[in-house]
Amino acid sequence: MNTTEYLTEVDEYSAHNYLPLSIVLSRGEGAWVWDVDGKKYLDCLAAYSAMNHGHRHPKVIAAAQEQLGKLTLTSRAFHNDKMGPFLHQVCDLTGYQKALPMNTGAEAVETAIKAVRRWGYRVKGVPSDAAEIIVCHNN
Repeated sequence: MNTTEYLTEVDEYSAHNYLPLSIVLSRGEGAWVWDVDGKKYLDCLAAYSAMNHGHRHPKVIAAAQEQLGKLTLTSRAFHNDKMGPFLHQVCDLTGYQKALPMNTGAEAVETAIKAVRRWGYRVKGVPSDAAEIIVCHNN
């Protein structure tokens, strides 16, 4: 399929909540990506910083393959042997006493709102069930 065919298919079946560039990527190597038509691009977007290490970095691939050979994913309903050492390293690196990893920005915002509400009750002395949280629409 070519770019036009992929974009037509996405347009037909995808909810329109986001307007990405009209480029259909099929592979990447380091800082470079290629579209389905073979055109090469320098990936300056880097998945909004999630890919700062580049595409298909050999060390990242090796680490992922090693972990996938042991355990793919666990729910937070269980503990796993990676979380404690990870949190320890993050706290040592940042100087914070605790860390709470998130999957999405929405979870981070929700947790921040809960933390602010708790601070209001415990530290500021807001009466029980009287906290008012003000957020911005479409933010």
